[in-house]
Amino acid sequence: MARLMAASRIIVLMAAACGPLVGCGSSSGSSPGAAGNGGTNGGATAGSGGGSAGAGGNGGNGGNVGSSGAGGQPAGGSAGGTAGGAVVDAGAPCTVGAYPAADPSMPGPFATVTENNVGPAAGVGADGGAAPMFTLFRPMDLQQGGLCHPVITWGNGTGSNPSLYKVLLNQLASHGFVVIASNSPQVAQGDPPPMIVGVTWVLQQNDDPTSVMYQRIDTTHIGATGHSQGGFATTTAGADAHITTIAPLSGAMAQHNLHGPAMLFCGGMDTTVPCSTIMSAYTGINNQPVMLAEYLAADHVSWVTFRGTTPSPVEATVTAWMRVHLMGDTALRGRFYGASCGLCQDTAWTVMRKMMDQ
Repeated sequence: MARLMAASRIIVLMAAACGPLVGCGSSSGSSPGAAGNGGTNGGATAGSGGGSAGAGGNGGNGGNVGSSGAGGQPAGGSAGGTAGGAVVDAGAPCTVGAYPAADPSMPGPFATVTENNVGPAAGVGADGGAAPMFTLFRPMDLQQGGLCHPVITWGNGTGSNPSLYKVLLNQLASHGFVVIASNSPQVAQGDPPPMIVGVTWVLQQNDDPTSVMYQRIDTTHIGATGHSQGGFATTTAGADAHITTIAPLSGAMAQHNLHGPAMLFCGGMDTTVPCSTIMSAYTGINNQPVMLAEYLAADHVSWVTFRGTTPSPVEATVTAWMRVHLMGDTALRGRFYGASCGLCQDTAWTVMRKMMDQ
C-alpha cells in the first residue's frame, strides 16, 4: 500500500509541477549531553553520532563538551562537536586511498548518523515556499579507518524528500560515503542547482576547523545520483567539474559534458519514464564510459526499499557502482567492465555499454 501511495503521489505531482521533467524524488545523530563547565549557560551538547557541541557559557572559556548521547561517540573526542569555537578534530588529516572490498548488497562497516536541515537553503520548497536545506547521511565516526570519505549528492523525485529513499542513502553512508541530499521536492529547479549547492557546502565543511567533516572528505571523488526528476537533475549536475561519476535512476537526459563514467538505470516495467527515454540519454553520451542498465522486473518506484534495511538489487548495484568509481574497489569492477561483465550475464538485467569492454 505504501508503495502504491508513493507511486500515485509521484505521478500526480509530476503532471502538476514538472512540465517536461517527470516524477521523482531527523536529526538522529544529536541527542543532548550534559552542560559544559565553561561558564553560565554553557549548554554544550554532543550528539549520539558526534553532533556539534553548544557554544561556551557567558564569560566562560567555551565549556567542556557534555556527555555523549546514548550510543554516541565519547564527547569531546575526535568525532565530537565544537566547544566555544575550538577545533573539532586535532587528529591527522585523512588519506585518499582505495577502500577495502565490501559486499554492496549488505550494510557496510560504518555505523551511520542522519542530520536533518543542515547546510544552506537551496532550490524551491513545497508549493513554491521557502527554499529548504539538506539532509546529511554520513558515517558516525569519520576517522574510522583513516581514509577520506567520497561524497555523493542525491536528488529526490517530484514531491518527495530524502526520507523516502533512506534505505539506499543509509546503505551508501554505511559503506563510507558522505551523502548530501537536498530536501527540495523539485530538485531540478534552482540556480545554482541544489545538488551542486550541497556539494559546495560539504567541500566547505572539509576546510572548516569547527566542522565534524574537517579534513575527512575526499574532494577528488564525488558522485551524483537521484530518482526520476532527481535523475534528470543528476545528469545536469554531471556537467559540474567536481562530479566524477553519475548514476541517475529512472530519469536521465543526454549530457555531453560529463567528467567520468555514467550508469543510466531504467525499469523494464516503467511506464512513467520508460526505458526508451533513458535510451535517448544513453545514445547522446559519447565522451565517457556509459552503461544503460535495465532491471526487467522494476517499474518506476518498485525498486525502492520502503520497509526493512536490506537494499534491493538496484540499490545494491548503485552501491557497487559508486564503490568502483569513488572508492577504487577493484573487486567489484568486473560487475560493470570487461567483455563478460557480471551484470551483462545476469538474466534479471538487460545491459548496453559503450567504452566499457576493458
